[in-house]
Amino acid sequence: MSSSDAHALSPAHEADRQRHLAHHFDTMDTQEYAVRLAMWLFLGTEVLLFAGLFLGYTVYRHFYHETFHEASRTLSIVLGTTNTIVLITSSLTVALAYWAVKTGKNGLGAFLLVVTILCACGFLVIKGFEYHHKFEEGMLPGQFYHYAEITGPGANLYFTIYFLTTGLHAFHVIVGMSVLIWVLARLLKGHFSPGYYYPVELGALYWHLVDLVWIFLFPLLYLI
Repeated sequence: MSSSDAHALSPAHEADRQRHLAHHFDTMDTQEYAVRLAMWLFLGTEVLLFAGLFLGYTVYRHFYHETFHEASRTLSIVLGTTNTIVLITSSLTVALAYWAVKTGKNGLGAFLLVVTILCACGFLVIKGFEYHHKFEEGMLPGQFYHYAEITGPGANLYFTIYFLTTGLHAFHVIVGMSVLIWVLARLLKGHFSPGYYYPVELGALYWHLVDLVWIFLFPLLYLI
């Protein structure tokens, strides 16, 4: 929140904002700046983590191009597309939830957070169906790979990358969903208002990262 935004707050909302000032910060503006900067730095490390995985995928795809092409055809584009739509929808609802809380519409914000969390659950359920099919067919990582229809060199590497990247992403979905549940619980207790809402903003930022990573994973694993 900028200083001009803070000055536009009502006395009650400004008092609520100041009530959350930690003792080791001089002003609320400084605290909010520090918290947002820390979040962006954390998101930067997450981007670097997945960038390394994407680089590994690119290198192995160069060496085993034909096998990676065959292996990618075993993935369900329908399920992958469905999950993409689910996550894009969840990005919209979490952004709207942030706007609702910022403008004092906590009831609407809570509803939109519930929708976002349900979208996260739906994504994990669909991914679970995909994993179940891969386990049944033997499309497993490394030495556990025993899918008879693709025997070219690098097939086990493709599914190693598939499970590593999508599994790590699913873990981030679970973490993001847990954060949003915590935010929702605090919102229902009345802890947020137009004067103090940046935990909602930070939770939404993390969720947007989760969605952004999938936007890269989907075409790399399913389409290219």
